[in-house]
Amino acid sequence: MSQKYNFDEVINRKGTGALKVDALKERYGREDLIPLWVADMDFRTPDFIMEAIRTRCKHEILGYPVVPDEFVPSIINWVKRRHNWKIKTEELSFVPGVVKGFAFAIMNFSEPGDKIIIQPPVYHPFRLVPQMQNRSVLFNPLKEKNGFYTMDFEHLKSILDEKCKILILSNPHNPVGITWDKETLAELAEICYDNHILVISDEIHSDMAIFGNRFIPFVTVSEKARENSITLMAPSKTFNMAGIVSSFAVVPNEKIRKSYFNFLKSCELNDGHIFAYVATQAAYDNGDEWLGQMLEYIEKNIFFVDEYLKKNIPQIKAIIPQASFLIWLDCRELNLSQQELKALFVNKAGLALNSGDMFGSEGAGFMRMNVGCPVKVIEQALENLKGSICNFL
Repeated sequence: MSQKYNFDEVINRKGTGALKVDALKERYGREDLIPLWVADMDFRTPDFIMEAIRTRCKHEILGYPVVPDEFVPSIINWVKRRHNWKIKTEELSFVPGVVKGFAFAIMNFSEPGDKIIIQPPVYHPFRLVPQMQNRSVLFNPLKEKNGFYTMDFEHLKSILDEKCKILILSNPHNPVGITWDKETLAELAEICYDNHILVISDEIHSDMAIFGNRFIPFVTVSEKARENSITLMAPSKTFNMAGIVSSFAVVPNEKIRKSYFNFLKSCELNDGHIFAYVATQAAYDNGDEWLGQMLEYIEKNIFFVDEYLKKNIPQIKAIIPQASFLIWLDCRELNLSQQELKALFVNKAGLALNSGDMFGSEGAGFMRMNVGCPVKVIEQALENLKGSICNFL
């Protein structure tokens, strides 16, 4: 009989060093906000992960670790089981975080002044990391119509030149929640391959396709995708263990792999820490049942938000994600500036969400809401929002 996990439990995270709550004063100017922003969940990290960590801690020496024999197989088996992608052992390397993983790739495969292509509205480190490395960020915005987003390939082809070295792909897309289809990914792969542009695919939300949608790894869509990409994955979002930095890169092309893995090795960035190995293996060996129950709960939360908004706040529309616990809220019918919109959520409703413009100018008029929390927290947040809008309008 499978274990029934409790996702309704409200856990007080204040004073635990949690970015989500302990940085509210710094980020939003107030501590008394309902935190629905940074992308970690308020559910307990699964018991099988915590027990594996406790078991390791019983041996009270935390010295240099070796890679456990079952660490890489646990990753390979998980990805094959969940995504029908067979990774070869030599294609895989530990990396200390997905953002760090694409930062290292930018450092290794481009020079200052080169162009890095991103597709906004998109996860803000895609823009910030290249800029801080003195690369030029080239924008290929997604096309949006009635809340539905597609890639703009004609625009992409029109902006390419010899300085374009890398395209960073968000798959599934953050914040708009798309699980890109095979045809879209294959066309992107062809354009990038033919123009000598390396694709770095951030697939950190890959395990969280919902509502019957299917995640497709970029590397699997064509030979051109396989031979011209670096894939970055992690258990961190899936199992709510972002504080244990454990990610991995997969690089099928031997030439690209040798260059990238040598860069990682030269800085000892390919070495994991004890708890990264322990937690990742525990997650991937034991996580199917927990993940299934968690995603069912997330789906119910998303439906709750959508129905509540339709009934009570029709000026705000939920763009239903195809993956993950993040909802892209279209607030444009409120006819507010982004500053006014942020002030409404923070100062009137007492809510901390991510402002849409942090994902690019294309996010103006939007807010990103994290529903990876007990439904009673979401209900209170929406009641606050409803009251603030009624008083505001």
